[in-house]
Amino acid sequence: MSQFKNYKKPLLYILLIFAFDRISKIWALAKLKEVANIDVLPFFKLTFVQNTGAAFGSFQNGNTGLIFVSILVLIALIKYRKDIFELGKLASYGWVFIIGGALGNLYDRIFIGYVIDYFNFIVWPVFNVADSFITIGAIMLAGCILKDEYKKFKQKREVKK
Repeated sequence: MSQFKNYKKPLLYILLIFAFDRISKIWALAKLKEVANIDVLPFFKLTFVQNTGAAFGSFQNGNTGLIFVSILVLIALIKYRKDIFELGKLASYGWVFIIGGALGNLYDRIFIGYVIDYFNFIVWPVFNVADSFITIGAIMLAGCILKDEYKKFKQKREVKK
């Protein structure tokens, strides 16, 4: 099992991610909602978006369904946490990142009615801190799962020889 033998550390990290996301969204709500855009660089601006959908603008006005899906994903991740933690440190952190980010966006959906997005790289859909953690965590976890599956595949091939 990974370094997360007890669950105090991951819970602390999840709470820190959630807090970082909430603070950034409170700032965006207070400062960006009125001005809509702040130009930072030629390719990057801060843009206030009320997102009632999912990634890339899909499922707009699907907040209720997305709340349900988010809860199901969180339940599945919690149910399989031991299996995920056995994949190693990187998978454990991926799990923490996904949970922390998902809770941040779920909070918005339930208590605000939409997800607050604000990072705008112009060529990419507008996103937030929670989205960043979810994406990075999913990549980390997927990489660990693929590596583990490849290892199992190689072992099966060795046995057949």
